[in-house]
Amino acid sequence: MNLKIKNLLTLAAKSGNLVSGDGICINYLKKDAVRLVILAEDASENTKKKFEDKTSYRNVPIRYCGNKEQLGNTIGKSSRTIIAITDKGFAESILKHFN
Repeated sequence: MNLKIKNLLTLAAKSGNLVSGDGICINYLKKDAVRLVILAEDASENTKKKFEDKTSYRNVPIRYCGNKEQLGNTIGKSSRTIIAITDKGFAESILKHFN
């Protein structure tokens, strides 16, 4: 995981601009409150397909980054498969650091 992305995710989590977990992320997507979705590279194919469909329908960018353990550790939690950024500024900054 890119150090810049890791730092931005940590800041987003500390500032309350990030949510994690399948159910919560889906609820925020339905409310149009998500600006970026990040999935762990080791997420199941079913989870990948589900969130690719939901983000595509709502025109929300989706990226793959790190594994479940790395995502969880970055935001100060246990293993996480999915996180969603709710702030436009954080989302734009993070997207700049993906290739």
